[in-house]
Amino acid sequence: MADSEQTTTTPEAMRDAVINMAVESWRFGRVFDRLLLKLDAGEQNRYKSQFRWFIKKVEEALEQADLRIVDVEGHAFDPGMAATPLNIDEFDAKDALMVDQMLEPIIMGKEGLVKTGTVTLRKVEL
Repeated sequence: MADSEQTTTTPEAMRDAVINMAVESWRFGRVFDRLLLKLDAGEQNRYKSQFRWFIKKVEEALEQADLRIVDVEGHAFDPGMAATPLNIDEFDAKDALMVDQMLEPIIMGKEGLVKTGTVTLRKVEL
């Protein structure tokens, strides 16, 4: 390829690529966790170890880019949370809510929020 045909990758494009890979890795992890439940205990442990290594490498790559994934699943829902609730219209304003499931993770950087997450909510039964 000739020098004039090469494209330069900006730092922003590289950061976006890292963010996209992190989000897709996180999604894959959710699917992988469900798949592990279908295996016997011995196989589960072997594959869990390999998966933990993979996640560690993803987290190290994010750390090098000054990024981190924030998981709020199981936490009380706060309207100021950096996540978009898909089913908020199913609840009353007085309902106590918690994050039932994260569909997309929250990505934070050293300067603050980088990518808003997506969640579903459930009512807290008192």
